[in-house]
Amino acid sequence: MTCLSAHTRSLVSRGSPPYTHIGLETLEETPAPRLLKTHLPLSLLPQSLLDQKVKVIYIARNAKDVAVSYYNFYNMAKLHPDPGTWDNFLENFMDGKVSYGSWYQHVKEWWELQHTHPVLYLFYEDIKENPKKEIKKVLEFLGRSLPEETVDFIVHNTSFKKMKENPMANYTTIPQDVMDHDVSPFMRKGITGDWKNTFTVAQNERFDAHYAKTMAGCALKFRFEL
Repeated sequence: MTCLSAHTRSLVSRGSPPYTHIGLETLEETPAPRLLKTHLPLSLLPQSLLDQKVKVIYIARNAKDVAVSYYNFYNMAKLHPDPGTWDNFLENFMDGKVSYGSWYQHVKEWWELQHTHPVLYLFYEDIKENPKKEIKKVLEFLGRSLPEETVDFIVHNTSFKKMKENPMANYTTIPQDVMDHDVSPFMRKGITGDWKNTFTVAQNERFDAHYAKTMAGCALKFRFEL
């Protein structure tokens, strides 16, 4: 895990906000086993981390809802450049010209990693539909068990409604010049199928054609509504 810390420190030294150092210090001071969260594509993780066969839990969400969510995040998170119009942003999203690169590459390369690495691949839509079932998958993957009432407690406190109210999760403690919640809350709706309120018919047809071409031959199947 030291390799990831060093890699992250390198990123911070190239201009990340000062408050990100807090996470690095906590990481270095925390004994194993540790939980690390990242949005990085597989290609940017240090090979030494993968060589250790560290268990990975990956959560993927359907591309249309991701695009809409990302557009709202770009508008409120001032570390990002101005995303421009929704139409322009959608084109950039399809082309992979957004932070963390192509959604298509991201979900596919982590999916393929399952063949050589201990990866639990979860879907946002499944979590929304049956959170308890997915939490039990995590427990089994980690080789742990919990009393049923504890699992129910986790389900309740990790619901979107509860997390949206929790300053430890909703980023309302971040300075407004970094995240402007007057533009959009960090945790906005948390539903599946909200893309229908943003995509035009023409945009949806264009996206579907591009999606079919880019995901051709991939076994990954996403649900775009519940």
